[in-house]
Amino acid sequence: MIANVALLLVSAALAATPCAGLKAISLSNTTITMAELVPAGEFKPPAATAAGGAAPAAPLIVPAFCRVAAVLKSSSDSEIQIEVWLPAENWNGKFEAVGNGGWAGIISYPALATALNEGYATASTDTGHKGGNASFAIGHPEKVVDFAYRAVHEMTVKAKAITTAFYDRGPRLSYWNGCSTGGRQGLMEAQRYPDDFDAVLAGAPANYQTHLHTWDLGVAVPVLKDPSAVVSAAKARTLNKAVIAACDARDGVKDGLLNDPRACKFDLSNLARPAIPIVVSPRPSSKPLRECILPRKQRPASTSFQAKNREARRAGMPSPEAQRPRAFPWARFKLRTTTSIGIGGRLISIET
Repeated sequence: MIANVALLLVSAALAATPCAGLKAISLSNTTITMAELVPAGEFKPPAATAAGGAAPAAPLIVPAFCRVAAVLKSSSDSEIQIEVWLPAENWNGKFEAVGNGGWAGIISYPALATALNEGYATASTDTGHKGGNASFAIGHPEKVVDFAYRAVHEMTVKAKAITTAFYDRGPRLSYWNGCSTGGRQGLMEAQRYPDDFDAVLAGAPANYQTHLHTWDLGVAVPVLKDPSAVVSAAKARTLNKAVIAACDARDGVKDGLLNDPRACKFDLSNLARPAIPIVVSPRPSSKPLRECILPRKQRPASTSFQAKNREARRAGMPSPEAQRPRAFPWARFKLRTTTSIGIGGRLISIET
């Protein structure tokens, strides 16, 4: 009780609008559904964020903060949920939006907690749908637009407005931090809305998505048509061993790692060579490795990665090895090579 009273006093002293008062501020196409102070300690994310809903998400350790939740209606078919977390004390004066993974569909609570612990005002969005799959897109083109780019932009605009209302000043610097889908989101922000962020950390971006997933389907559809084409975990391990054996030593050190996979010119047609003893079941086999990995009736040309790259080029699409964003406003950003430090290689601080 005493701790909560002290938290209220500190927040009231620092904020132009007290945390609870943020629920009453007016923002276009926005309904603020929650504005409450959360004391320091364990924060338990909603159960819906757990994988498959099978188990509750692990508690997160957080400092005291003002938690704001809102629903954004960027179109008649939009239902974009966002959360904005604002440090009750020791705000570093900066804003960090965090990205999603896969098909999104959830608030990125662990990433919010990490940014909050580093002193940032931070925000995340479910991108306008629930669940980590693409079923939301069928018959809902506006939701596709929300997922593609609109939800992140609208979240950013509204989160900055909420931050300004709470602290009586806006962030002096704004950053994006995301990986995979979050990396794509960061590149999309920089390309479409370059004024949203001062810097973008776009890790392993799934970019650019239309061509990337078209290529994925070119690989996946034949497998779905022929169940015998599925590569089991055991076969994948065997293939991995073959690739490592062929390319490991090319960087001068035989350590079981490929420092530059692009330099490995391994071709699946090489698997047709017999006399490579392998184990894909409890009993050893001396079959040609290719026969153990691929169904016999598949043509070698249709199953090699090089062939898929050639097919992509013939269809006017770049291969995954040549994914590049177009019309990217490089001049708006300073490109630097940075050594990331911290848990999981996370960049601890970014300054411009």
